[in-house]
Amino acid sequence: MASAVELLTQTVPIDISIPLASGEGRTSAWYVPPVRIEPVRANGFVGSVAEGGAVNFRDIFFNPHGHGTHTECMGHITHEVHSVNAVSIPWLMPCELVTMRPKTLENGDQIIDLATLLNAAPKPPVALVIRTLPNNLEKMTKAWSNTNPPYITAEAMAHLVESGVNHLLIDLPSVDREEDDGVLAAHHVFWGIPDAPRPNATITEFVFIPDEVQDGRYLLNLQTAPFENDATPSRPLLIPFEH
Repeated sequence: MASAVELLTQTVPIDISIPLASGEGRTSAWYVPPVRIEPVRANGFVGSVAEGGAVNFRDIFFNPHGHGTHTECMGHITHEVHSVNAVSIPWLMPCELVTMRPKTLENGDQIIDLATLLNAAPKPPVALVIRTLPNNLEKMTKAWSNTNPPYITAEAMAHLVESGVNHLLIDLPSVDREEDDGVLAAHHVFWGIPDAPRPNATITEFVFIPDEVQDGRYLLNLQTAPFENDATPSRPLLIPFEH
């Protein structure tokens, strides 16, 4: 019988990240300009082999919250500086992938409320991945600014905290309403700010889960770039396994 290590090394993980890439036509939010990846040019040096340089040597200009998949910590909403690089993230953890269609309110808002969440994920494990409907490739390139995307209610988020979810992943630009006068209710509830801080809890936004990936239990390897910042680009990997 193969060992657990052998099974893991033989399993191809499912990458649910949206990569950073230069130029127009890439997913974005919060009115940020497109990502720029360009050769360094200084004192006769050009960091492009195609342009005659010895090496490719590029500067990258991006915003972790507005471009591609990113993981953030409670430092996103605190006066004190907290770095996502200091968060203790298990290298493997059980997670559940669930698909849900947000509920549409009379004012046009689309929400993931407690009833929707309980129907899809009544007893989530330590990590939860939410795929929203409709789900299409447009999520890989959509400019979300000024579109009022769906969001999670504070009551639904409280249920996740009470259930023991420490790592929440979602295919939207934020768990909160795009325009909410800075309240950020779902963020505050998830991180327990200010009364019960959860420094090792993370929210990962802007993931993308293709339709062919089935709902169910997986192992999650949440890879984060070592930035000393409240948020960093990340690469979540879902690892299929049989019970």
